[in-house]
Amino acid sequence: MKLHIPILLGVIVTLRSEVLSVKLKEKFKWRDVSFEWPSEATKQNALHTGQYVVKNNLPLGLERWRDKLFITVPRWKTGVAASLTYVNVSDDMTPKLRPYPSWNENILPTEPVNGQNDSNYLKSNSTIISTFRVRADECDRLWVMDTGLADILGDAVQFAPPSLLLFDLYTDKLIRRHFFNSSLLKEDSFFANVIVDTERGDCDNAFAYVPDLGSYAVIVYSFNEDRSWRVKHNFFHFDPLAGDYNIGGVNFQWTDGVFGMAVGKRTSDGSRPVYFHAFSSTKEFMVPNVILKNESYAQNPQSYYDFKLLGDRGPNSQSSAEFYDTETGVIFYTQVNKDGIGCWNTAMPLNADTQGLVDSDSDALVFPNDLKVDSDGQLWVLSDRLPMFIFTSLDEEQYNYRILVGETKEMIKGTPCDN
Repeated sequence: MKLHIPILLGVIVTLRSEVLSVKLKEKFKWRDVSFEWPSEATKQNALHTGQYVVKNNLPLGLERWRDKLFITVPRWKTGVAASLTYVNVSDDMTPKLRPYPSWNENILPTEPVNGQNDSNYLKSNSTIISTFRVRADECDRLWVMDTGLADILGDAVQFAPPSLLLFDLYTDKLIRRHFFNSSLLKEDSFFANVIVDTERGDCDNAFAYVPDLGSYAVIVYSFNEDRSWRVKHNFFHFDPLAGDYNIGGVNFQWTDGVFGMAVGKRTSDGSRPVYFHAFSSTKEFMVPNVILKNESYAQNPQSYYDFKLLGDRGPNSQSSAEFYDTETGVIFYTQVNKDGIGCWNTAMPLNADTQGLVDSDSDALVFPNDLKVDSDGQLWVLSDRLPMFIFTSLDEEQYNYRILVGETKEMIKGTPCDN
């Protein structure tokens, strides 16, 4: 039997629309952030003393490990009760945040930095001042990038230098804390992200890459040597033509440099590509990890040409975070100006035509801030309306913060990333 062309086209359109209808699903959502306090009396005291100002708590980063979903709450303003928290994946839609590893480690010190470069800054070496991003590695360790800075948008107080904390996720005990030497800090330095380069079975040979978005560099940390160094490159700077943002009706300008980074799959020469981009940019770059790991060579002008421009994602494609999915070979990244999540298959050239938009939502995905792919092949996304929080105000009657999830292989169907 002949199938008429209009009917056939209708079938194709229907099938394609079904493919494209696969969306991220809401897992958690909050109008405002509430915590699991030891008691109601403790909560009321925190409200009374200003330790907890409800409207000043905004979730920003996330990471999944087993049943735990870690959520960071940076101390943008005063009254952030805990900066590193978690919920259980099995929790209901609006769970209360639990401080990690406990309440004690999330209490601010009474005095700021005292001029020494060790744990004397803090009452406890595992104290967490303010964190934006965290990463659980293949060796079941949680890497926490602590800025050491509180009340960032107000009377900023540096309680301690920026530092990396590593926790054993099975015991919740601190493995190590590494304070970054003052020689690595420049005017406008800001360390907010951490990317981990390690593999199971070689846990001691781990490296972390910490982008300095304010003074345009990357700090490399060697776990084995417990030492860090600074790498500079022109590609770490922001693009002056990509610093204008229009999000949720708010127009503003940012000059953030290198921020999004992702470690790719090992290549035939034994190295791994480290993908990166400035926040205020639409271009993507790459450098082999062996370059960053070699302190003397990375700081040598000869290494300049080992950093490669991969291409341009297209207009209004500024991105706050990216993550490489080992199963699909796809990099997922936030699309803050498009209220969405983009994708790029690393087996393809990088240009505007090879980019996919796996989801976009002018309500649920207003400022997608962080994303991760877990070991089960699930993409986790946190959106938080940060520009309104900073420049205007949030509507307390609306759901302002969301965490969404989707299967990576399903998310890329019908996009150029499904190669």
